[in-house]
Amino acid sequence: MYFIVNGYDHTDEKALDRRMQAREEHMKGVKAFHASKNFIFAAAMLNEAGNMCGSTMIVDFENRAELDKWLESEAYVKGDVWERVEVVECKIPPLFLNK
Repeated sequence: MYFIVNGYDHTDEKALDRRMQAREEHMKGVKAFHASKNFIFAAAMLNEAGNMCGSTMIVDFENRAELDKWLESEAYVKGDVWERVEVVECKIPPLFLNK
């Protein structure tokens, strides 16, 4: 099952600092995740000032429970970067898949 995962950062004055502190661990995880069958695509959301303020990932898991298990270990969840995580099941046309 394909899912869109939107992680929305906290908006307090220390939010960007927490993101930057967790970023190295997050990127290590994304690099390992990228090599797995579960990773499809990812991007950082930007605010009006051009600063990162959230993340979007498209992922492939057998079910929502597996996705939730992965999210528990995500650095931006553990580092209190994301205030809210929105998960939406989606379909991806085969044309856009490199599988």
